[in-house]
Amino acid sequence: MIDALLTSLTTAGDAIRWTDLGLDPVALKLGWFELRWYSLGYLTGIILGWWYLLRLLREPGAPMARRHADDMVFYATLGVILGGRLGYVLFYRPADYFANPIEIVRLWDGGMSFHGGMIGVTLGILYMAWRQKLDWLRVHDYVACCTPFGLFLVRLANFVNAELWGRPTDLPWGMVFPNGGEVARHPSQLYEAGLEGILLFAILWFMFWKTRARYQPGKLVGTFILVYGISRFLVELVRQPDQGLEHLSWGLSMGQTLSLPMILGGLYLVATAKKRADRVRPVPADEPAASA
Repeated sequence: MIDALLTSLTTAGDAIRWTDLGLDPVALKLGWFELRWYSLGYLTGIILGWWYLLRLLREPGAPMARRHADDMVFYATLGVILGGRLGYVLFYRPADYFANPIEIVRLWDGGMSFHGGMIGVTLGILYMAWRQKLDWLRVHDYVACCTPFGLFLVRLANFVNAELWGRPTDLPWGMVFPNGGEVARHPSQLYEAGLEGILLFAILWFMFWKTRARYQPGKLVGTFILVYGISRFLVELVRQPDQGLEHLSWGLSMGQTLSLPMILGGLYLVATAKKRADRVRPVPADEPAASA
């Protein structure tokens, strides 16, 4: 892949060509069965997030026990899939999908909304916490720390799929994508992978392991949605808006519009986190969870 990239730099003139990188959206093909990098990104992100959640729960003050982790992963996964898909349908292409409802279930064709997925995961956490009598906000803090794995991998998969590319640019790393016309564009998928994946994970890692943020309910999840919201808002300045949403009447893209409530909500949760410190009630591993 590195050799292909270097070759493309010398043969494509002033822009890198995605087609010269030798990328294939299909990771594995066995007859009629195809495993795409996009699906693999979600699956691997969930597995890594689950592993990391178990690691976090071994630390003092955990809001749930190991026995709750499996339920949490199930509800979070369900929230990501249902919320992400329905969010994409409602926020980005309602007319198209309502005209062809069967297309809604074709997840393998792509089309997921992070903002919708976040709402779905939140609803899943609320339901699980209610059933198990846990503090939903503290559970959300821990889940937020595990989310950047999936964000990073799915954004890389977007790049491999040659989708969600950026606006035209004359920067040296501008890239010509197959469906983006003969113009160099920002590889905005890689920007998002760096900001939403690497940077966000680093910030949450430091806060969890090097500060007492986990003892201030809402501080970690507040930081998550604040940093994500700011990152997404900024990337939208160079990311090509979805078709039909290029010129919203209020001057912002749909991604920016959906990120504003996240920024405001994140600021509120972070600013008020210390006031909720008295809600911390560690859940014992060897007895039923007590009401928080």
